[in-house]
Amino acid sequence: MAEEPAAEIQLLRSQKAKLIEILSSDADFVLQHADSRCLLSLHGYQQVKACRIPSEKVTDLLDHIIQRGPEAARGLLELLKDEALQETFPLLHFIKDLQVSTLSSETRRRRRRAAELQETIPAKQICNNSSRLVTEKQLMMVARAIGRCWREIGRLALDIPAVKLEQIEEDHSIHVERVFAMLRYWSICRREKATAAVLHSLLSQGDWALPAESIDLLLETD
Repeated sequence: MAEEPAAEIQLLRSQKAKLIEILSSDADFVLQHADSRCLLSLHGYQQVKACRIPSEKVTDLLDHIIQRGPEAARGLLELLKDEALQETFPLLHFIKDLQVSTLSSETRRRRRRAAELQETIPAKQICNNSSRLVTEKQLMMVARAIGRCWREIGRLALDIPAVKLEQIEEDHSIHVERVFAMLRYWSICRREKATAAVLHSLLSQGDWALPAESIDLLLETD
């Protein structure tokens, strides 16, 4: 079972969409302040800096910091409370009132939703597909359903090393091909355990859970 993400990381995830909307008005300002606090790796900084679209730059910045772990996530939360950030982005005022502990109810809600999704899958269907290896066609269909959080899914759900994810990112310039390569790497590593049912279970639990309609194809019979 995957370890539950730290509270700081969960808090950033819960506010991610709102932060992207606010910080995109001056993405470079945020990036430079984050870099000054050493919240990014050198590779991560160069990757985020290369983004031309402000919203994508902020998204990559948040993803990178979340992937670096609780310490980096905590550092970003502190940065967002800094006077310079608060003055530049008045809408960030809400961040001062957030507490890490407030996320517990959100975590329970997500876990409950994941459990409910699992219960909606017919038991017979799961049994029939439990030993069937996932196909490349299924991997590609799932890859199309995974968005910009693919690195997070790779690390937390599929247990793929960050170094391998960076290599995949460098080898493939198209998003869906990167995600497919990640899923294929997982299937190769798991060998006979890389079944469609196992992949479905991994992608339907935790904070990274994908919508049921995008992964239930893994449990469909021929």
